[in-house]
Parts: sequence; structure tokens; C-alpha cells
Amino acid sequence: MIANHKGEIPFVILLIPFLLGITLGLNFARFAEIPLLLILLLALSTIFISLNIAYKKFNVYKARWLGGILINLILFVFGWISIANYSELNRPNHFSKFQSQLAIIRINNEPILKNGLIRFTATVEQTINKGNKTATCGTLLITLKDSLAQNLAYGDEVLIPANYTLVDPPFNPAEFNYKQYLANKNIYYQSFLYGHKYVVLAHDAGNPIVAYALRLRKQLIEKLKVSMHNTDAIAVASTMLLGYRADLSSDVLQAYSSTGTVYVLTVSGSQVTIIYFLLTYALSFLSRHKYGKVLRATIIIGVLWYYALLTGFSPAVCRAVLVVSMIIIGKTYNRYINTLNILAFSAFVLLLYNPYLITEVGFQLAFLAVGGLVVLRPIVYDWFKFKNKLADKLWAICSVSIAAQIITFPLSAFYFHQFPVYFLVSNVLVIIPAAIIMYTGILYLLLPQIAFVSHYLGWILEKTILLMNRGLSDIEQFPLSTINKIWLNTAEYILLYAIIISLFYFLYDRKVWLLRLSLCCLLLLSISFSYKKTTSANTHSIAFLNMRSHTGIVMRSGNQAIVLSDLSDTNKNYRYSIQPYLDSCKLTDVTIYNPKQNVNSNYVLKRSNLIQFFDKRILLFDKSVSNCAFNNKLTADYIYITGNPYTNFSNINKNYTYQQLLISAANSDRFVNQIQQIKWPAANFILLKRNKALISVSN
Repeated sequence: MIANHKGEIPFVILLIPFLLGITLGLNFARFAEIPLLLILLLALSTIFISLNIAYKKFNVYKARWLGGILINLILFVFGWISIANYSELNRPNHFSKFQSQLAIIRINNEPILKNGLIRFTATVEQTINKGNKTATCGTLLITLKDSLAQNLAYGDEVLIPANYTLVDPPFNPAEFNYKQYLANKNIYYQSFLYGHKYVVLAHDAGNPIVAYALRLRKQLIEKLKVSMHNTDAIAVASTMLLGYRADLSSDVLQAYSSTGTVYVLTVSGSQVTIIYFLLTYALSFLSRHKYGKVLRATIIIGVLWYYALLTGFSPAVCRAVLVVSMIIIGKTYNRYINTLNILAFSAFVLLLYNPYLITEVGFQLAFLAVGGLVVLRPIVYDWFKFKNKLADKLWAICSVSIAAQIITFPLSAFYFHQFPVYFLVSNVLVIIPAAIIMYTGILYLLLPQIAFVSHYLGWILEKTILLMNRGLSDIEQFPLSTINKIWLNTAEYILLYAIIISLFYFLYDRKVWLLRLSLCCLLLLSISFSYKKTTSANTHSIAFLNMRSHTGIVMRSGNQAIVLSDLSDTNKNYRYSIQPYLDSCKLTDVTIYNPKQNVNSNYVLKRSNLIQFFDKRILLFDKSVSNCAFNNKLTADYIYITGNPYTNFSNINKNYTYQQLLISAANSDRFVNQIQQIKWPAANFILLKRNKALISVSN
């Protein structure tokens, strides 16, 4: 039910300025002067307290709005301070601020082995320079290529060379911003170590509770493997029950994502709710005793937080456990608590602990989904009325899925650029299997290993997961199962939410101005989409992408494109660096050619190393043409040097007339260093290695 008065949801109202302060702090981190912000917070707090003390003397009751403004300003500044204070780069003893030769680190999460590499994060406790040790702080991302490194575990103290580097930003348009992703986790530097360039100084130096939880989770995963044999089924069970996603294959993850059921693979509210109901039923006998309710509440809350610990304090689980804990306390003492208030309070507590949680997509989606269920689900449910109880139950389930999908659609489209068309079918399909998996899995993990019972439970668990995977995989293959290439800018994202909120508020309150507002926003959104489509259809461009050790050139004409690359469209590097750019341009006709192939299309003509794209000429300068000499200079708009063509570089100026000389990222560091030593005209020389892609647009 929607609250009729803001007095029923005070935490929701107070959370808004706090969130705005955090958001401003994230976007303007360079201007975060913590001492000045603290002075401002102290001044505002002093004024607020003084006005409350002199409430009658100065007739403050005649200006009640003044107190509201001060509270909002205090929470806003407090949010800004919390995000600035939490950033490790703002601390004077961050390891990056000291020159060092060695560093002593402590592994602060579980090392993960994937594709032959072991990755983990670690706290840099000390730096060593010429034998002098300095106490430091800060988190470092470490990648190891060493078979013996599998013996590393959480809490180990390790001595490593201090050769860390800044995380690279995205070099290509629409590419995933891994640098920002890590920065939101307070990680700004990374280190790559090969061989035995590290020494383990001590074991088990971390938090003993976390170490115990990680060991127990590892044992439970091994227990799943005893009675289950399919690797995908084991990975899904480990993810759903314990939040361990390292073994989850990309194909399985894609099937869940494309059908709008990826939330099933997230340890969150559903798992916590199931455990809550199981414990409530098992401990119901305690209600008959004098202090039984309090004892039952204490046990249930303790077990739920233990489960949160077991999952590595996942934000989704912490949110769910916090909400359920407050509900339990409210019921124990017969207190009514508004659900939106509980949600807002849990968000405030979690953000107070770690304000960077606001940047996590899972955190945003979870709170939006629950809020949508509380506010929108009753409105959706009232759309249809069924006298048949079974039909009514089915519609109730569908209304939950529709409400959650509507409220999260703009956010999921903004981040994931897709919409699952058959989300209603897939969500109804997974309800029963997911419940069976949860109840069977929890029972299997709780019981000791009993030959017949464990084998039977493991068999049910495995077959149910495989059945669910197969069903979702089949739905993924349906025609038009997913609408892809949805790329929203910030304005469109805000307009979408304005349309949804105003339209549903109109359905609830029937105020005409809300309908007018939604229609105006829809008009603006349509204009934006039409403008982007028209502009895209009339755009001709060449994109020289930074593909590191590969070639990537995209020649685009309207909604068509030709890609010159030595990668196939199934290669992970292609899908990471090239495909997002193609999707963001909404290209409908893309053809891939190997750089050695000739091309003959209506807008690209390629013969050997020479390319004609409309009025632009490109020369692929590699070893095959590096020693060619001409009587007359060859004219080219772009000379694209690739494949380490060691030659007398002065011959380039003798044999070619060009506007821009591009050094491909596929060239080696040695080659790049050699060619940089030559004095090229600064305006004509473009280095792609460790730099952003070059996009030349001509309409």
C-alpha cells in the first residue's frame, strides 16, 4: 500500500538528501575537502540545535520549513563527507604516496583461480624502501601466474615487489569501465606477478571469523560435489546457496540474464526468507514460554547473520537480513513498521558502513525491486480480478514479476542494454524449481553425510537445477526472446523513470497533471530516440580501436559497418572491445573481414594494404610494405602502422603523404619506444597503445 502521508515514511524522506550527498561526492571527488565539509556540518548542526533550544524565544514554530531545510542540508553534507572519508586515496598513508621497493600485503578475500590465473585483493600493510618500513593502507588487486600460488588463502601475509600500476581506463567507446568498477570498490592499483616473485611471511593473519566462514563455505562446496556430478549444476547450487560464483560458466549466466531470471543466481532475499520461515516453524514451540518470543527472535537473527557471514557479507544478503531482523524485532514487541521505512533504514545503515555500495548494480536493483513490489505490486494486482482461486494465485505471482520488471527496467536497460521479452514466462517457470533447490539444498547442507539420504537429496538437487537450466535455455532460443542494443543516456534514463512513476501514481491517485507529465516525458523520450536514430543513419565514421595485441578497425556507413579484425565475433576480446561499440551505434548489418582479405562493398574498397572508405584512404603499413619505395609519393589520409614493421622510418615521409600516422596497439613496447624516438609532427602522430581509440566522423 502506498503511504498517504510522508509522516508514515520518515526514513524514506530523510534518506533522499543523504543519497544526494553521496552521489555528489562520487561525481565531484576532486573537490572533497573533508576539513571544510566538517566545518560546514558542524555549523549547520550548531544552528539546528540552537534553533531547537530557542524554539519559543524566537518563534521558530512560525517557520517550520527552516528545520526541514537544515535537516536536509545536514544529511546532504554528511553523505558527502561519508563518501569522501571512505575513499582510500584521501588518506595520507595510502601506499601509492610512498616510494618503495617492496610491499608487505595481507590477502583480504578468497583467491580465485580462473583461466590459469589467480586473482585476489590485498591490503598493503607496509612498504619497504632501502630497508625502511612505513605503515600504509590501501587495497591492491593482484594477479598471479604460478601453479604454487593455489596454496595462498585469505589472511596470508605476503612480501611482493612494489611494481604496481594504475588500472587502465576503457580505451574503446562503450567498453566496460573496469577502472571505475574497481574504483567503486576502493581499488585503484593493480600488480601482475609471474613465477616466484613473492614470499609468504605468515598464514592466518586475517579476521578469524571471516577465515572460518570461508573455510566452512569451501567445505560445503566440496560436500555438494560428493553427491552431484554435473559441473554446471554444482556451480548453480554453489551460487544460489552460498554465493560462490567463480565456477559459473558464461553460457549458464547468459541464459539466466537473457530470460530476466539472473536474480535467481544471487544469494539475497529469497534465501533469507526461506531460512526465516524454516526457523520460525522449527522454533514455534518457544512461543509458549514467558521469554520464548525473545529467545526465538535472538536465535533466528543470530542464524541469519551467520548465513550472511557465510556468503561473504553480500550486500543483497545483508540488506535482506537487516530487513528481516527489523521485522522480527517489530513482531516480537508487537510494533507496526512500514516496509518502505524498513527498506530505507537498512539502506542508510549499509551505506553508512560502505557508501560505495550505492554504485553496485545489484544493490540498486535489489532496493528498487523491493520498493517496486511494495508500491507498484498492489496497483498491478488490481488490474484483473479472478474468482477462481488458482487463477488468482497465478495472477498474484505474475503481478509480482511485472511490478519488479517495470521498476527495474530503466536501470537494467541502462547497465545491461537488453530487455527479456519472455520474463513473465521464465519467472513463473523458475518459481517451483528454485523453491525445491533452496529447500533441498539447505537440508542437504545441514544434514551430516548419510549414504542413502544424502545421495537422494543430491540427486533431486542436481536434476532440478538441470531441468531449470534446460527450460531457461529453451526460452532463450525463442524468437525475439531478448531486445538487445538498448543504449540509454542519462537524460533518457531519468525520463523513463519519470514516465513510470507519474503514470503509476496517476493510476493510484487519478490526478490529471500526472498523466500530462507522463505524456510530456514520453514525447521528450521519443524525440531523443528519433534524433539519435536519424543522426546514426546519416553518420559515416572510421574507428581505430585499441585492441592491444589485435587489429580492430570499424568503417561505418549509417546502420552498416565493416570490421577489419583478426578476431571472430565469438572471441571474448571481440565481445569485450568491439561488440559494445557496434551495439551502441545500433548497427544492423555488420560484416567482419580479416585484415589480409580484400573487400568490395558499396562504401569500402580494399585491395591488399590500401583501403578506400568514401573519400578517405587508409594504408595498412605492415612488414609486407615496410621496404617499398615509389617514384611518386603515395597519398593517404591515415597510415596505420601494425605488426612491428621494423624499417628505416624516414622512408615513410619520403614515400607517403599523409594526414595522420597511427601506431596500432598491437605493436610491441620495443617497437613503440623505437618509433617514438623519431621526431614526428605532434598533430600527425597518434599512439593507440595505452591510449583511447581514434574515431573520425564525417557526415
